[in-house]
Amino acid sequence: MRSFVVGLVLGSLFLQTRSVLPEQPAWSLIVLALLFALAAAGFKDAGDSKRNIRHTWITLTLVSSAWMLSGACLGVGYAQHRAEIRLVEALSREWEGRDIELVGSVASLPTLTERGTRFYFEVESSAVTEARVPRNISLTWYIEQPRNGEAAKPPPTLSPGERWTLTVRLRRPHGTANPHGFDFEAWALERNVRATGYVRFKGINKKEPLATSGMMIGIDRARLAIRDRMQAVLKDQPYAGVLIALAIGEQNAIPAAQWKTFWRTGTGHLMSISGLHITMVAALLYWLAFRLWARLPHLTARIPAQRVAAIVGAATALAYSLIAGFSVPTQRTFFMLLVVAIALIMGRGLSASRILAFALFAVVLLDPWCVLAPGFWLSFGAVAMIFYVTSHRTGQLSVVRAALLTQLAVTLGLLPLTLALFQEVSMISPVANAIAIPVVSWVVVPITLLGALLPAGLSDLMLLLAHWVMSLTYDCLAWLAAMPNAVWQSHAPAMWTVALAMIGVVVVMMPRGLPMRWLGAAAILPMFFVFPATPKPGELWLTLLDVGQGLATVVRTATHTLVYDTGPKWNPDADSGNRIVVPFLRGEGIRKLDALVVTHDDEDHAGGARSVIDARSPGWVLTPVPNDRDYLANATEVMRCEVGDGWRWDGVEFDVLHPTSNAYEETRKTNNMGCVIKITAPGGTVLMTADIEKLVEAELVARAGDELKSDVLVVPHHGSKTSSTEALLDAVNPTLAVLPVGYRNRFRHPHPDVEARYAARNIPIRRTDWEGAITLKFAADAKGEPAIESYRSQRQRYWTDMPEKKIVGEP
Repeated sequence: MRSFVVGLVLGSLFLQTRSVLPEQPAWSLIVLALLFALAAAGFKDAGDSKRNIRHTWITLTLVSSAWMLSGACLGVGYAQHRAEIRLVEALSREWEGRDIELVGSVASLPTLTERGTRFYFEVESSAVTEARVPRNISLTWYIEQPRNGEAAKPPPTLSPGERWTLTVRLRRPHGTANPHGFDFEAWALERNVRATGYVRFKGINKKEPLATSGMMIGIDRARLAIRDRMQAVLKDQPYAGVLIALAIGEQNAIPAAQWKTFWRTGTGHLMSISGLHITMVAALLYWLAFRLWARLPHLTARIPAQRVAAIVGAATALAYSLIAGFSVPTQRTFFMLLVVAIALIMGRGLSASRILAFALFAVVLLDPWCVLAPGFWLSFGAVAMIFYVTSHRTGQLSVVRAALLTQLAVTLGLLPLTLALFQEVSMISPVANAIAIPVVSWVVVPITLLGALLPAGLSDLMLLLAHWVMSLTYDCLAWLAAMPNAVWQSHAPAMWTVALAMIGVVVVMMPRGLPMRWLGAAAILPMFFVFPATPKPGELWLTLLDVGQGLATVVRTATHTLVYDTGPKWNPDADSGNRIVVPFLRGEGIRKLDALVVTHDDEDHAGGARSVIDARSPGWVLTPVPNDRDYLANATEVMRCEVGDGWRWDGVEFDVLHPTSNAYEETRKTNNMGCVIKITAPGGTVLMTADIEKLVEAELVARAGDELKSDVLVVPHHGSKTSSTEALLDAVNPTLAVLPVGYRNRFRHPHPDVEARYAARNIPIRRTDWEGAITLKFAADAKGEPAIESYRSQRQRYWTDMPEKKIVGEP
């Protein structure tokens, strides 16, 4: 069983790394899995007839290998079958961005944001019969902004199961694509979200009289009722979001500042419904049921108290898991508790590894994409390490020693996975968890659940008490999080070093007395000392990150790094600085910036500046923006961007071409104050143009002339019709243009006239909306022809939304 499940997980993971689905039909792999299973049974029967040690060892090897191959074939075939079904429902490109009238029902607990309400919508029918609309879509109903002095109009209050006729605009699931970044398209596929969009204010939007029903709708309604009740009691209490997350698993209710504290202390896993909480609640109900049933002898004689308690515990785990949204950690815990309950009911004992294997089997069959989620590996990895260090050891461990050993096992055991997934780890996690785990799991969670379920009056007291305890706990965690070096950051380690480190951890955590445990420590070291590739002296690496409609560029030489603009800000808690730029720098092992250029004051270029400054402390900031901007508050040194400035790093020259000192004395649009920089390396030149428009382009041509000539041009102003004039293109005369632009952006950039100008000069345009992050690597002898890396092409998966258009300017 265990070998089979390991193969199943590896097979499912293998399919999720494919750029295209296999050509052979899925059923053929499932048949192959059956054949390997029959072979495993045959090997076992043959081995049973021979009892000597040699044949026993060979038989075990053959049986385990056959079962693992059987599981792998089933994992690939089953995951392929599920993927084929899910990919059939796709929004055709011709219907992106067009008004479509749909009838359907609210299929989730609506999430309230500062901009509106986000919810899943299950489509029943479309008024446009020729439009192929997926059944499951994600919609946002935005707050209608005030016009002509009117007040803002919030969206209507939505409830799970309500049927609506809505006019919407949709697009295919298409997220930003960057190294070390979040894969939105994989996330959407796992949740069966086959299109995203928003409700149109001008259109038919009306509630239908008949609502839908069903078990999951009923559960979501119960979750909504609990949320509304808790919000009514807690109102504006600072940790109301934490208690709501602990009750119903809605983690969006927790503010970003609090998440930062939990992350820095390594206690984030406690601030949602984790496996620990479910186990604790199930164990409590198991104990109560056992005690009550055991006091009824006439019932105990018919059904043993242990069996009744097992059923109650499993039912409790299921109820709590469902009310939490049935995420991977809750699934894992429920299935493990279910296996234990079945074993107790049947009177059979199961090893810890078999319990874990059954849970793995159930979770992967339920969701073959779960292997893409960090929570899958961290939750199962934590349980596996706890079982590993507490099983098959001689002697009875004391409570304190067992707790210390468990915490050490989880901290060290998850270190390779944590660095591989996040490139940072909390150094104070053991201390913080020693405080938070007992308080949150044994005090806050039970009181919160009682407050959510008890009648009004008594529930109010319980919720306020839980909030008071959580407040004290958070104050302690905040003090720990504020300590210097609370979080240690690393580069993204190579996968082979992660695999080697995981083996090393297993060896290090072996029981005392076993020889050669020091080899495990040696196996962990490459993860820290094998660094990502960096430019050589004289080389220039330039990465235009995919930040949507905006610009963020990382420029690297042999020993220096510059960030040129930081992309947009999406809301007070999220911007491309903390979501894209900083993760990229962290993954590449760049812990400190030498310089930051904020080209002008538009939010799509400066929106992430504060996050980048706070996280990477650039040596200096070059900008035409006034120094009083709040996002520059924590900058060490701010210098004015002006013609004549320049510097040289590792044989690469940087020259500022705009703005002039006279421009600061004029009243100009922010776009026309953009900081224009030319980068000259031995292998080629790049002209960085920010959002300049035709006025500045004319000034540049008149003032700089031949100095503008560059091998690569970063297209001005995202391809707006107000930029990329013929005079500029003739003066620069690039062999390649790179266009930072958002997918289906509302400005409809690039303008067709601009595309035509580049095409007329045979200048190919590489676009971030279709190719993801684009990296140009100029070798010292590149002669103006850089090596080009497109992230979407490099990391293409079968679900990746790839371009259908050819590159502008190419034949």
